[in-house]
This record gives sequence, structure tokens and C-alpha cells, in this order.
Amino acid sequence: MLDSRVLKTLEFDKVLALAAQQCTFPAGRAEMEKLKPNTDFATVERLLQETDEGLAILRVRGNVPMGGITDIRPHARRAQIGGTLSAQELMETASTIRASRIFRQFIEGVVQDEEVEIPLFVDIKDNLPIVTGLEHEINAAIDENGRVLDSASSALRSVRQSLRIQEGRVREKLESIIRGRNAAKMLSDTIITMRNDRYVIPVKSEYRSHYGGVIHDSSSSGQTVYIEPDAVVQANNEIRTLKSREKEEIDKILRELSAKVQEYAHDLFVLVDQLVAVDVILAKAKYGQANRCTKPAVNQEGYMRLAKARHPLLPIEEAVANTIEFGDDITTIVITGPNTGGKTVTLKTVGLCTLMAQAGLPIPVLDGSEIAVFGSVFADIGDEQSIEQSLSTFSSHMVNIVDILKNFDQDSLIIFDELGSGTDPQEGAALAISILDEVHGTGARVMATTHYPELKAYSYNREGVANASVEFNVDTLSPTYRLLIGVPGRSNAFEISKRLGLGDHLIERAKSFTGTDRGEVDSMIASLESSRVQSEKDAEATHALLLETETLKKELAEKLAENESMQSRLEEKAKEKAKKIVEEARLESEAIISDLRALRMTAGASVKEHELIEARKRLENASPKEAQKKAPKAKAAPRPLQVGDEVKVLSYGQKGTLIDKVSDTEWVVQIGILKMKLEQSGLEFVKPEKEKKMVASTAIRGRDQHVKMELDLRGERYEDAIRRTEKYLDDALLSNYHQVSIIHGKGTGALRQGIQTYLKKHSRVKNFRFGDAGEGGMGVTVVELK
Repeated sequence: MLDSRVLKTLEFDKVLALAAQQCTFPAGRAEMEKLKPNTDFATVERLLQETDEGLAILRVRGNVPMGGITDIRPHARRAQIGGTLSAQELMETASTIRASRIFRQFIEGVVQDEEVEIPLFVDIKDNLPIVTGLEHEINAAIDENGRVLDSASSALRSVRQSLRIQEGRVREKLESIIRGRNAAKMLSDTIITMRNDRYVIPVKSEYRSHYGGVIHDSSSSGQTVYIEPDAVVQANNEIRTLKSREKEEIDKILRELSAKVQEYAHDLFVLVDQLVAVDVILAKAKYGQANRCTKPAVNQEGYMRLAKARHPLLPIEEAVANTIEFGDDITTIVITGPNTGGKTVTLKTVGLCTLMAQAGLPIPVLDGSEIAVFGSVFADIGDEQSIEQSLSTFSSHMVNIVDILKNFDQDSLIIFDELGSGTDPQEGAALAISILDEVHGTGARVMATTHYPELKAYSYNREGVANASVEFNVDTLSPTYRLLIGVPGRSNAFEISKRLGLGDHLIERAKSFTGTDRGEVDSMIASLESSRVQSEKDAEATHALLLETETLKKELAEKLAENESMQSRLEEKAKEKAKKIVEEARLESEAIISDLRALRMTAGASVKEHELIEARKRLENASPKEAQKKAPKAKAAPRPLQVGDEVKVLSYGQKGTLIDKVSDTEWVVQIGILKMKLEQSGLEFVKPEKEKKMVASTAIRGRDQHVKMELDLRGERYEDAIRRTEKYLDDALLSNYHQVSIIHGKGTGALRQGIQTYLKKHSRVKNFRFGDAGEGGMGVTVVELK
């Protein structure tokens, strides 16, 4: 368990207070507020998985029914020792049991619909005791307002029936009195009221003796007395007797029901514990949803990478996000630079994110972040001066640091703020270096801030240490709060003074006092900052170009494969068609030859010319052709016809080849196996097939291809990713794509699961699958469109 002082120093209690606001009932809020980070790796993994399942349920269902729950553990405890519960307490017990039944049915519905995988919630559901019988027994005797019903027992029904009859008789008698001839004069008001559980009437003080009976009360002025007339005294006595019997019967019913609660007391304890646990899990999830938090991956190696991390207690719009990575090759980071630059905020961001993750809370970082589970976390932050102990700022820091040095180990995260401050600068810097060497040498993960210039060179001669600073904009005279790892900070005092109007001669004189080494160090830092900014810009441009090139390469490869596949299919289809046509022509030719032989055998030399012409015509018709069309007027040839040109015979609708030129107006054309002499006016030049392919290919390449074959969602938040996916699928469908790829990365799987849940519901998605080994594997979903 972590030191409570560290939790307070890092303001972990404030985060819990914000998360507790998301709880449904007081017991859940109380449990959330006393939550502590866990140091067991397996437990932390389970806590984060529970929260992630809660986030998944909230995404697909919006909310979880948790109404009507009360912490009935005190009721069950009192029933255990033989106490009698009130009707209200019994009603709360039944309501809580009903809430557990509704929750159990809700989880079963989510599982049956296969919307998300929630094995831990299923375990909680399975561990909920089923005490529906007790719920039914209580509901049969007590209504939702906590009143015992007449149907609770036959004796109670009989007593209440008699009581209503008797009360009716009393009211009849009193109504006859207040409607009497002198009632308006003698009564303060013509109403029937109650005093001391007895029916009375308000009588003016001077007429009190007129009605006789018992005076039960009087007004504050003394002008009105409340009298129970003699005529109803006996009837009121009877009512009181019946009410006493009613109370006895109600007490009997409550005792019997309390005995039932006693039987199920243990189950009720477990039931409430489980519901409180669910309330806490859902509150964590709701907090994460409201503050744009994600579930990080966790490890035991001390490595952390927080992508665009924000301080949890700062407003989302104001917090500056920083990517912080260390714990692998770099185990110690020293942040230098002036005050008010955001160094302390950076330290608290790392410390708070660690504590939150180890308590099962999602953290304010982008998806894909990773954080370590530490056995202990130590922090020395802020001015902890103690007046009672008469300790100075420096002494107070030293007390904490001494305690840290006694208890830390290699499995610790240590945070130092303004290490060595509060004393002589030279001695303070020396102490800071010595303390850093001590903790860094054991392998602990360390983040420290300091404004001592001596520590700017600390990382250059120590392995595993990196300098860092918080960026300062000299033009605006304000910090940007961006963390720059690898670049030590500088004071910027001369630049700020110059911007504020201090004379150049004063600044130059001041520079002369700082010494040559100091000036060279500042120049080196300035050069590093400039180089870093340029390197970041170059890296971003290179990365964007690389992504674009890879995408284009993949699109071209897919298009080439698609074209080759289409060409192969067309060739196969053409071969099949040609084979069929040739076969039909062969059969027809054989039939014609058979007919000619028959003619020769039967008619001999007497075969007439028109019969031969008819047979020849049938042979011509046996050649492959399309349905003949009436020849339109021939268009002018694009160039003079030549032997070997392919032409279209307009009268037959068939293609042929020019064999020989008979005259200026006639050509010999070969159509299949036939040679014919045809007029040039009935021929049309046909471009070679090679030229057509080139034109078609050019047309294909020129088609609008601005919609890419893949969508990259890595690093996107869930809501933005769904919105981009929806638009991309619309564009792909308009472009007649049959298959596209969505890149979501592997990460924690939350984004992948959300995308695939959305695809299940999309009306135009035919099917989807994970990418093959060459397509990106589990980091890519390949979508087939209708």
C-alpha cells in the first residue's frame, strides 16, 4: 500500500472526489473516496480491465440501470442480532434486491446480443446472490411507500375493516353536530379534526359547556377549545382499542419479515458488496468518458509512455498535453529551467497518472499509452514548511528526502520538485547531484526538477539520464508548458529583460559578469532548441511523405492485381465464347457438306446453279457472326485502306481482313474461312486491338482516384474515429469500391472493438475480417462492401 502522504501531495484525493460524483448511491461514493492504488500487477490489470468493460458497456448501451439501491447492510446486521426492521427498511431491502435482479438481466442481455465482451462483469453477475423469494415476500406485505398492506395478514385486514367502520360512525355523529342549528355560532370552524389520536371539534371558548365532553387542546389565543363530545367518547375509545390491535398485528408482520431477512443476511451482505463494486467500476468509466481518458497498457519493467498526457485536475481546454516517455534506456529525467514554467505540473501529471492507473482509473492520455506498476511511489513536492516543528523550507524537504532514501528500492517511482532548493545555491546543487546519483544508481525511476544551472550538464556524463525543460516563448514572455526532453532549460532572463525595455548596455554588462562558460552553455542550449524544432518539422514532413508513399504503393499494387485479374477473366471468357462459336460453325459446315454430298449422290450432274448458290450461302452463314444489321452509310475512312487492315463488313456486321485490292472501289475480304469480293463503301476501318487497350488503359488510369483504399485511424479518439469511418464508407461506396481497409492499430483493442461493433450495424457492410499477415494482421480490418 502506498503512503497516504504521497497520495495527498499528488492530490490523488481530488481525483477520487471527481470520480465519486459519478457514483449512483452513497455507499458507492464512500467506497470510491477511500480507494487506494494497488501495487500487485495482476490486480491492477484486472481493475483496469473492469473499467474498460464498463466503458464498453456505456458506449453500446449509454447507461447501466442502478436505481433503487440502498446500503442495506446495517438493516441485515440488525436483523442478524434479532432486531425488528421498520416497514421502510424492509421496503429498501426489497428495492435493493429488485435492483440486483434488473442488473443481472441487463448483463445477460448485453452478453446475448454479443455487443461487447465483458467476462469480468459476467463474473460479478454470476456472484450476485439470488434472493428473489425474499423480495416477493416483502412486496406482498409492504407497498413502495413503506406502508404495511391490508393483505399482509387476514387478522390485519379484519382489524382495519372494523377500524374504518368505527371511524365512519364517529365522523357521522360529529358531522351531525357541526351541521346543527347553532353550530355556526358556537363553533370556530365547521370541521372535524384530530387531537391526541381522537376525533374532536373546534368550539368557541364561551360555549365549551354547551357540548360537554373532554377538552383535549386549545388554541394559542385561548379563544378556541378542541372538545371530544360525550356522544363520541365511547366510539373514540373503541377506535383506540382497534388501533392498538392494528399496531400489534403490524409488529407481528414486521417481526416475521425481519426473521426472513435474518435468514438471508449473509447473501444480502454479498449482494450489496457486489453492487457497490459495480457502482465504483461504472463511476470510473463515466469519469474516464467525461474527461477523455483511456485505459493504458501496463508492465512490470518500469517503462512508461504517456501519449499527449494532460494533468487530470486541469480543465481539458486549458491543459497542455505532453508526450512523456522514459523508464527503458532512460531511467532518470532532470527538468531544468525557471519557475512558473510548468515543471511541477509535469511531475504531478506523471505521478497522478501512475496512481490513477494502479487504482483502476483510466488516465488522460491518448489510446496506445503504456504505464508501469510500481511497488512504491515517493514524492517531495512544494513548500512543506512546518511552523509547529520549526522547520525551514530546506529542512522540511530534507526530512522527506531522508525518509525516501530509507525506503525506496529499484521498484520505486521517485519525484523530486526543486531538489536542493532553500539553501546556498552551490551547496544545494551539490546535494542535488549527490541525491540523484544515489537513487539513479539503484535503478529506480526518477523525475526531478531544479533551477540550478549546474545540473544542466548532469545527463551528459551519466548513462540512463536525460535532461529536459519546459518551453518558454520569449516573444510573448510566457511559458508554453510543452515538455522538451533532451534539451536543458535556460533562464531567458536577458531576453525577457530586453523585451521589457531594459537598456542594452545594462544587459551587455550583466552578460560580462556571467562568465564565458555560462554564455557558451546558453548558446549551446539555444542551438539545441532550434535544431530540435527543425528536426520535429522535418520528421513530421518525412513521416507524412512516407505514409503517403506507402499508401500510393499499396493502391497501385492493388489496382495492378485487380487489372491483371480482370484481364485474365476477360481472356477466359473470350476463349470460351470463341470456342463455342467455332464449334457451332464446324457443326453447321459438316451439315452443309453432308447436304452437298447427298445432292451429288441423288442429283448427280443435274444439280442446278441455284442449289449450289443456296448451299454456298448456308456455308457463308455458318461463319462466326453477330446478328446482321442493316448497313448504315459508311463513314469516311480515317486513312486509306491497306492490305492487312482489319475492317468491319457493314452488310454482315462481321469483322474481316483485307486480302487484296481488286480495284479502286473493290477489295477481297477474308471473313473467317470465307473470302468475298466487296465494295469499299461497305467497309469500315477498325483500329487494332493494341491501340484500343492503350486507350482503355489510359482511361482507367485517368479515372478520379481521390478516395484511398484504406483509412488510417491510429491515435484517434473513439468518437472521432467512428465519425471518420462513417464518412469514409460513404465515399468508398460512391466510388464503387467493393473492398477497403481500416487501420486501427493493435493497442489495447478498444478502438478495434469499437470500429468492428460499428461495422456490424452498417447496412452496406457485407462482411469484414482481420488483415492477413501481409495486410497488417490484427491492426487492420478488411471490409467487404455490398
